[in-house]
Amino acid sequence: MKCVKVKKKKAQTMLNILRKKDLLNNNYKNESDKNYVYIPVIEDTKKKFPDLNFIDKNLVKVETKDNLKQMLENKLSKKELDKLITSFDVIGNIAIIQVPDELIKKQKVIAQCLLKLNKNIKTVLKRAGIHKGEFRTLNLEHIAGIDTKQTIHKENGVKIKLDVEKVYFSPRSSTERKRISGLVKDEEKILVMFSGCAPFPLVLAKNTNAQKITGVELNPIAHKYAKENLTLNKINNIELYLGDVRKIVPTLAEFDRILMPLPKTGEDFLDIALNASKNKSIIHFYDFSDEKDFPDLSINKIKKAAEKFNLSFKVLDSVKCGDYSPGVHRVCIDFQITKICGEEQSQ
Repeated sequence: MKCVKVKKKKAQTMLNILRKKDLLNNNYKNESDKNYVYIPVIEDTKKKFPDLNFIDKNLVKVETKDNLKQMLENKLSKKELDKLITSFDVIGNIAIIQVPDELIKKQKVIAQCLLKLNKNIKTVLKRAGIHKGEFRTLNLEHIAGIDTKQTIHKENGVKIKLDVEKVYFSPRSSTERKRISGLVKDEEKILVMFSGCAPFPLVLAKNTNAQKITGVELNPIAHKYAKENLTLNKINNIELYLGDVRKIVPTLAEFDRILMPLPKTGEDFLDIALNASKNKSIIHFYDFSDEKDFPDLSINKIKKAAEKFNLSFKVLDSVKCGDYSPGVHRVCIDFQITKICGEEQSQ
């Protein structure tokens, strides 16, 4: 089977690109090892993307019944099938789908097929709008299975309990959380701003030897679940604060590493992160970026904020870690504080 071999940290972006170009071979399952993901593709892929790393690999075949579109061939018209959105998110045992207006009358049929597709899915919810408001929450409508919006999601060796409607959580950031955990050094003191129900703190606590991880979250419901998740995972090196990072972070000590997983307005909080840093601190700044602007636009945002604090920094890595919309990526700029400019000039 023809596959694209891609590094794990770039796998989600590659999947999104191939999916949009209809180049994925959905008859086979992805496979991964310690460093790479192997994505099955159709033969035309090599012609369209000759610079990708292609290899032949034996992959597990997906049975015909496991293809949602094929399951619905006798239940939807061809016109309806063309409107069907086959991608969906799975959080714990809940599937969250999008249903176009043209298929509203068939949404229960679609949802029932999805339940048959995957026995681990017990509930199907429909997105009713987009993430909005101060807490970036999403209205969801129950359409099939168990009527609940609470679940326990498992990833990277941890369990994450949450209400998927009242708490922002992205299962697609699992790879990014794992990437960050691989960068953490022993005995680091880490700050996670906008920590939500604690996915980043939990993954870091479970997969690193960090000394202490501090999370700050404004949503009281997310904070409640975060505290439950500490008990659920038997973790004792995480400290959680409920409140505004602008008020809480300045009262805390300096940190070795700071995460800012709020791409939409993250630049408005760079001053808080910089003020909580010290020489050699590493900051992970998340942002949204057009392909043509990456990574310069995001780096310039950091530069502008750093100048106000008379700080110099160096970029360690620039990573595309998800797609927000066509041509717009969720990105992370890993950068390190080098020296206070005044100190640098005096030496």
